[in-house]
Parts: sequence; C-alpha cells; structure tokens
Amino acid sequence: MKSTRLCCLFLPFVIQYTSIVSSKSISDWTKVVLTHHWPVTACMLLGSSCKSPPKMNYWTLHGLWPNNGDSCNNSWPFNVTEIQSLLPDMHTFWPDVAHPNGTKFWKHEWVKHGTCAVVDESVNSEFKYFSKALELYKKLDLTSVLMKYNIKPSPSYYQMSEIRNAITSTFGVHAKIQCIPPSEEQSAQILGQIEICFNQEYGLTDCVHEKSTEGSSPYFNKLQFFGIYQELNTGLMVCDEQLDTYYPPLNELHK
Repeated sequence: MKSTRLCCLFLPFVIQYTSIVSSKSISDWTKVVLTHHWPVTACMLLGSSCKSPPKMNYWTLHGLWPNNGDSCNNSWPFNVTEIQSLLPDMHTFWPDVAHPNGTKFWKHEWVKHGTCAVVDESVNSEFKYFSKALELYKKLDLTSVLMKYNIKPSPSYYQMSEIRNAITSTFGVHAKIQCIPPSEEQSAQILGQIEICFNQEYGLTDCVHEKSTEGSSPYFNKLQFFGIYQELNTGLMVCDEQLDTYYPPLNELHK
C-alpha cells in the first residue's frame, strides 16, 4: 500500500521530467560548435529578406550546436521571458538580421539545437543554453583576434591561410571556415561563417572535419539558420584554400 502511494506521489514528477528532457531518445553530446557569422555576408545571402542592412562591424553569433542531433524536443517551446535579462546582449551579439528586434531566429536555434544540448547540466534550460553561448562568444572575441592579425573588412583580398593561421595561432585548434563561392564572373570567395568547437568540458577542440548541422553539405541550399526557407542558387561552403577571400565591409551592402 505504501509503495503504491509513493508511486502515485512521484508519478507527476516523472511525467514532467520525461516531457521536459525529451520527446525522443537523446544521446549525450561530445562536442558543441560555436558558430559565428559575418552580418554583411549573412545579409548578402538573404537578399531581399534582409530588410534592414546590419550596422554591426563585428562577428555575431549564429548558434551553439551540439553534435547529438537536432530538434530533439518539439514539446519544449521557446519562451523569450526566460531570457529577459539576456536581451541586451542577445540583440547586440546574437541579432536576427532578417527580423530586427524579433525573436524568430532565437526560437529556431532553441528548438533545433537548444533542445538537444539540454542533456548536459551546464545548458539544461533555455536560460543556461543562451547564457553559455554568449559566455563562449565573449571568451573567444573572434573580431579582436582577427584584428590583431590585421584581418579586417576590406576591399582588398586575403589569403585563406592568413585567416586560418590567425585563428589557429590564437586558439591552438582548427576552425571550420565557410564562404560564398565565387560566381562565374568573380575570382574571390566571400568570407561568411566561422565555426569553433568545444568538448564536453568546454575546452577548445578541432572542428574542421565536423559536419555542420545546419543545411546540407557542402552547400547551404536553404537559409535554415534564420528560419527562412528561401531557395538559393548557391550558399555557404567550406572555403577553398587556394582562392582569394573577400571580407566584405559594411558599405558593400549600399553599393
């Protein structure tokens, strides 16, 4: 009788825990990808969907992606009130180029990646997930790293080795760097996205060979990362080490 009462007592908590943790089986992740994108290139990809050209002259967050799957729990919706205290930083460092002042981008990242990351205690809530991404982003300070090596937005071209060496020399790991490949009329690829990986203890680790969880490989044929499913003739791919690389300045969008 006593055991029956205990079972009934704890059953609601078991149901709630099961609902929160997963709507399907989720394995532990062994690596998370902190993904930065260059706002100018993101806006170039979005085309007419980028209604308000970005004014940020620094790399912004795209997302924090665990390697254990995506969209792990559709029953755990995004709730912006959970990250109310983070909103100033979110708008500054994790802006939505397609929907200024909106939350669609963050919702997409939470549903697709946050609900998979939560199996680890360090990111087992919406607040912890976005907080951790911001913490890692600030710790890396990618914009300053590139500036230190005199790599800044410019009409001049860079060699991919210059960009890669700046990152490797600073962090001691290999990053995954993605570009818009040149069209038939162009000779240079356009720098767009840089992924830097962390292990379960949030120590830096190589991620150059990691398969991105956003879009298809090697091309992004849809702009899934903004929650906009817009078909493209081309998109981001791993940068070609042999091609000149264009790091577009803000005024590129006003040409």
